[in-house]
Amino acid sequence: MSGGARATAVRRPPAGGLAERLRHLPSGLYATGALLVLGAAAGAVVQGLAGAAGVALGVVLVAASFTGSSVAIAWADRINPRLVMPVGLMTYVVKFAALGVAAAALAASGWAGLPAFGLGIVAGTLGWVTAQAVWTWRAKIPYVDV
Repeated sequence: MSGGARATAVRRPPAGGLAERLRHLPSGLYATGALLVLGAAAGAVVQGLAGAAGVALGVVLVAASFTGSSVAIAWADRINPRLVMPVGLMTYVVKFAALGVAAAALAASGWAGLPAFGLGIVAGTLGWVTAQAVWTWRAKIPYVDV
């Protein structure tokens, strides 16, 4: 090669389909499922139907958000690993914009379940992140090509 041109290796996507890339998903879904049941029961005791619905809606939104991000990023990695960062950032922007619009609409409506909704989002996020961290710590993920 002359003129300072360098050859760059093109990284091929790892083998496997979406299911292989989404092995972490059940851990988060189980955690948010448990939080959904426990949180809705606690919300019902504290604030009645509005509290139960608020917690449930918050936890379900978190589960849908993380699941959607995971599927989008897994799809991008399957197509071309260089798409992972832009697709990940775009899903992040879209889901937080949608969450902001939903929260603003609920706040404007004067719904009594809004505080429980916020607690459901916080609890669902902490539960999902904790479950995914534990899954990652326990997973047998090779970090070198074998």
